[in-house]
Amino acid sequence: MPSNLKLIINNPHKQIEEKQFFEKEELKIILDLYAKMVSEGSWKDYGLNISSKQVSFSVFRNAAENALYKICKNFKPKNKNLRYLITDTSGKILKNSFDLKVLLKSTNWKRLQK
Repeated sequence: MPSNLKLIINNPHKQIEEKQFFEKEELKIILDLYAKMVSEGSWKDYGLNISSKQVSFSVFRNAAENALYKICKNFKPKNKNLRYLITDTSGKILKNSFDLKVLLKSTNWKRLQK
């Protein structure tokens, strides 16, 4: 066995902490909004989509239809304001922000549905 091998534990140079999903607090904010919209009768179903670039929470009026909106989190945005997005079914960005809570609270969902 070669004697020039070293065992390195917890190498700080190799640690990559990429978060590939919504964090717990982010998901709580989204699910609170979803519960409110379901109780109003606006939203009926949701879906999650995960890719290497972003994770999205899609909301549906009916399960058989296309998504009304997608609430997206970009993992490596080109601009800090593109961290969180609200897009429509065609992928057009309706709103964007660097703060999820501010983005969702400042969105007028009734006006977007028209």
